[in-house]
Amino acid sequence: MDGGSAPYNPKTVEEVFRDFKGRRAGMVKALTTDVEDFYQQCDPGTSRHGREKENLCLYGFPNEHWEVNLPAEEVPPELPEPVLGINFARDGMQEKDWLSLVAVHSDAWLLSVAFYFGARFGFDKADRKRLFGLINELPTIYEVVNGKSRVKTSGTNHSSKKSKSNSKVQRTSESQAKYPKGQPKEEDEGLDEEDEEEHGETLCGACGDNNGSDEFWICCDICEQWFHGKCVKITPARAEHIKQYKCPSCSNKRARPS
Repeated sequence: MDGGSAPYNPKTVEEVFRDFKGRRAGMVKALTTDVEDFYQQCDPGTSRHGREKENLCLYGFPNEHWEVNLPAEEVPPELPEPVLGINFARDGMQEKDWLSLVAVHSDAWLLSVAFYFGARFGFDKADRKRLFGLINELPTIYEVVNGKSRVKTSGTNHSSKKSKSNSKVQRTSESQAKYPKGQPKEEDEGLDEEDEEEHGETLCGACGDNNGSDEFWICCDICEQWFHGKCVKITPARAEHIKQYKCPSCSNKRARPS
């Protein structure tokens, strides 16, 4: 699918990157400035063509346009296809989480299209490396949708010795530890050497490791133990909607009869 335009086959690294940027810009529009229209078009009950419960996809085009449509009918398709069924997931989760999910799959699709062109037109190792380097200079769609696109990573700012009142503040800003959007500058500069040592010694309550200092962490409001987000299956987007986080262990204790 190419938005009704003639087939477009970029053959150089620069042309493939230009194609990537155009498609990416269209998908960013769908998930940000045009998000209300995009949300409506992904009604899980009916497709835009009036058919019931069809698997819909989000397409981005080189001309910076986007479209929600049915997948290509030809097999195999002319280009790699986006993820199917984004409409079915819409009403089963928070809107922000759903948009983040679509963004992640959109990033994967853009890469697959770019490297499809690279394979088709015989890019060598140097060409592939240069193409990925150009792509990697741009923030991902996921980062744009979640407001993390302009912030560099920094060291973690977490400690198992933090007070319970502070743990909630730390948890809600943990995504800011990696992407410190809106975090007061003084908070980072106010860390003394003892604090930094504590942060480096913090162990994940699930895996027991203290590695992944640039990853997302979350603190249990009950036991005040820190966890890698990936170990307890909590994403930064999901954490923003949690008022009081209970780790799996504390949740199980509360669930047991006295």
